[in-house]
This record gives sequence, structure tokens and C-alpha cells, in this order.
Amino acid sequence: MTAEAGSGVDPDSGFGAGFDAVGIDDDTRLVYRYVLAQGTVRVDDVVRDVPLEGTDAAGMLARLRAAGLINRTSGGEGEYTAVDPRIALRALTERTETHLDRIRAAIPDLADLFEQTADAGESGAGVHVIDDPALIGAWYTRLEHEVTGEFMAFDRPPYVLAGENPVEPLVLERGVLWRAVYAAEVLDRPGAWAEMRYAASKGERARIARTLPTKLAIADRRTALVSSTLDPHRPTAIVVEGGPLVDLLCAAFEAVWADSIEVPATDSLEGAAPPDRGPGKDDRALLALLGSGAKDETIARELGLSERTLRRRSADLLRRLGAANRFQAGAQAVRRGWI
Repeated sequence: MTAEAGSGVDPDSGFGAGFDAVGIDDDTRLVYRYVLAQGTVRVDDVVRDVPLEGTDAAGMLARLRAAGLINRTSGGEGEYTAVDPRIALRALTERTETHLDRIRAAIPDLADLFEQTADAGESGAGVHVIDDPALIGAWYTRLEHEVTGEFMAFDRPPYVLAGENPVEPLVLERGVLWRAVYAAEVLDRPGAWAEMRYAASKGERARIARTLPTKLAIADRRTALVSSTLDPHRPTAIVVEGGPLVDLLCAAFEAVWADSIEVPATDSLEGAAPPDRGPGKDDRALLALLGSGAKDETIARELGLSERTLRRRSADLLRRLGAANRFQAGAQAVRRGWI
């Protein structure tokens, strides 16, 4: 993330997974944020201001132009300007969502076809469609009990089980690696941030993503439970046991995980550190929440602050980082290893 940028850009746009789907990698995404912040840029500006470590700045600008996110002016200076993201990103998102919806809608039919033609006993794989909330919850708990090495999850509403999970601490005690990505909308529920940090302090590795396309649980990279509909009144899920579909879901999880923001554990924030040596008490939590895209009122509530105090602390944090805005603060925090 670049430390040289203009104003008005959030430190993490949260569109990494969508950009990956159209062939735009993380470095190119940083260039896009830079163009948004500056308004008009040339290739030399990108080379000078964005830490790309020798990658092709001109090629990145060309990919952004091909995606409809920026324009190139007709003059001889080779200048690039941003297209209004409210239009360009909405169009990009709608195209991606359309593809995902088509895939999601096809899952039940494909699963039925698979069950009719596949010999699960011979192939070692199986697909089951579940449309009963109790059975979906039972399968999730079964995966928790059966996992021995690694558990991966996408956590987002709606829920079929109660918020508190009494099984997870028992699983963590067995030495299982538990990784969870939470959708930012989870933070709308009071107390959710404290629960995330408490789970992180007990061993869960947690991150926050702006959005998640579905709910997902994978045990030992062998069995997956994935929601095929997100209707709170009529939830439907698919159980996949073994085979390339599980491998595909694992790859999807890793892509979202790599582009999400870490949730700091409660016990990692005790005590203060000098401003020039690292973050002080709750600074990592504040940076994570700012980067998650949560609203100021949500951040203030979860940190137990008034919105006025939140604004003051945010301004102080930006000052310590030498940043003029949240975009620069995120860049500096990443460069310093704060988040």
C-alpha cells in the first residue's frame, strides 16, 4: 500500500477478490487507489509514488483502463484520469455478481445430477443438498467435532445457530488451526467485535472482509459446507465431501483470506508503546476497524468511545503515522507492520 497519495481514499477498498476475478492483482489495485486519490496521473507519477518493486506501472494502468476504471486523455502527456467509481465499480461489481449468481443458482441442479450419476462409494466424494436449518446447523457442528487439523470459515448473516459457539474453544484446545473471515456487516450486531477479539485471544486466526459471497465451513480441506442461498427463512446449503469441488472452495477461501484485515487479539493490545516504536493500546483494533469499512458509529460503539473521542483518536493516529487521511494511514501501518 502506497504512502504517497492524495486525500479522500479509504485505506482498503475491499474489492480485492472482485479485481482478482477480472485479472487485476493487488499491485494494480494499489495503482487504482492512487489514481482515485490524485485525480490525474502519469506513468512517471506512479513509478515515483507507488512502491511496486519494479513491476510494470504502464501495464497496470492499461489493465485498469481495459476494465473501464480509468480513462486516458487524448493529449501527448500520457495522462490517466479516474472514472467515477460510483459508476465504474458498480458496473464491475454487477458483472461479477451476475456470474456468481449464475453459478450459485446452478449448484442445486448440478448437485442433483452428480448424485444421480456418481458412485460416491467408489469415487470417495459426495454432494448433498440440505434445506432444513436444523440439519445445516447439525452439519456445521459435525464438522467442528470431526476436524483434526484445520478449520476454515466464512462468517456472515443470516445464522441458523446461536451467536455463541461453545464447540470452538474445545476444538482450539485440540490444537486445530481455526481461520475465520468475517463480513463487515457482522459488526452491526452489538458485541460482535469483542467476541471476535476474544476468539482471537483463544487461538482463532480471524480477519474481516468488506463483503463475503456466501457462508462456508471447511474441515481438514476434505469436507465443506457452503450456503447456496442466503434467505433467512429458507436457507439451503451444500455439503461436499472430497474431490475437486472442495479444492476449489479452499482456493476461494485463501483468496479472500489474503485480501482481508486481521482482527487483533485482546491480549495483544495490553500496554502502550512509544509512538516511534509501534502501536499503542487499541491502535491495531482501531486500524482494523477503520480498514474494515465499518461505520464510525459502529467503530465507536465497539471500542466503547463517543464519536467525538473516536474522531480525536483517529486524528491522533494519523498524526503519529504522518498520514493526511485513512488511505495514507493504512499504507503507513502496513509498511510499519502494524497491521
